[in-house]
Amino acid sequence: MSHDTGLDHVRIVVSPPGFSDWPGLLALLRSAYAYMEARIDPPSSLLRMDAAQLEAKARDELLIVALEGRRPVGCAFATLRDDCVYVGKVAVDDSIRRRGVARKLMQAAEALARANDRPFLELETRIELTENHATFAALGFAKVGETAHAGFDRPTSITMRKPVPV
Repeated sequence: MSHDTGLDHVRIVVSPPGFSDWPGLLALLRSAYAYMEARIDPPSSLLRMDAAQLEAKARDELLIVALEGRRPVGCAFATLRDDCVYVGKVAVDDSIRRRGVARKLMQAAEALARANDRPFLELETRIELTENHATFAALGFAKVGETAHAGFDRPTSITMRKPVPV
């Protein structure tokens, strides 16, 4: 499944057949998440992942990837849950941020939700990352709850949902 991004050279693909650039995808994620390191507690699970673990994640979940040629420049992972499609590990390369790629990644997730009769997209974002809250709100998500990581007595993440139009 491909979607036009408005960037002629970037295409959005769900579970791309033959995708093998796990080191490149890991580098994209680490680069996109680097600004968070000093701000969030506990640290991102991404710091403990290697390319093989990322590849295993893509076997358990659906990888939605933005490709510039063969190079990954954006991604999200989608998981079918009972009442929603959960979207995680959303990242867009700095070189193409603010050009609609995240919106196109979410549109691909919405298509998955529609195809699987799930009425919502859901995601979590760290409580400290207020700019992410604003970005996701601009994409149609609204806060529906807060959660705490194990061992924390305060909220560490917020949960956001977006209704998926039929």
